Amino acid sequence: MAGDSDDTHTEEADCDLGWSIGMLTRHYKARVEPCTAGLPRGDRGYQLLYTVVRKDIPNQSQLAGYLGIDRSVLPYVIDDLVEAGLVERQPDPADRRARKVVATALGIETFQKLQNKMTSAEEAVLTALEPAEQEQFRSLLSRLARQARDEARRSGRTASVEEL
Repeated sequence: MAGDSDDTHTEEADCDLGWSIGMLTRHYKARVEPCTAGLPRGDRGYQLLYTVVRKDIPNQSQLAGYLGIDRSVLPYVIDDLVEAGLVERQPDPADRRARKVVATALGIETFQKLQNKMTSAEEAVLTALEPAEQEQFRSLLSRLARQARDEARRSGRTASVEEL
């Protein structure tokens, strides 16, 4: 039937973006969720841990913006990671109301173990691409993600409690 697709269909440009993103997201989640299953808040907990280990975000408000999580929701994610001993809140000497979230020694150790698992999972997701294509895909995807984050910030759209 015209328009049907099977595994032999190779016209990459002839695809629906929504279908492609949906398929890739489901495949990614299927590979990654087992890696983060023991971590509080799963994938979201890993994203927060990754961010506080690898980025220098000065306070919770900016961390919420970076992650695209509503500022009223982020404390719940942080609380779960604090309770697990993976992160802690440190007061900002310049602003007593502000708190910076930092990884503890256990958090860094946990992140390093998880990162190895995540790298393997991500490599499995990207096997259809050559190494140079994987690097280009990651770069392009990062650019699109930053654009989406910036548009969400401007419009006030952030991840809700239901999404987390």
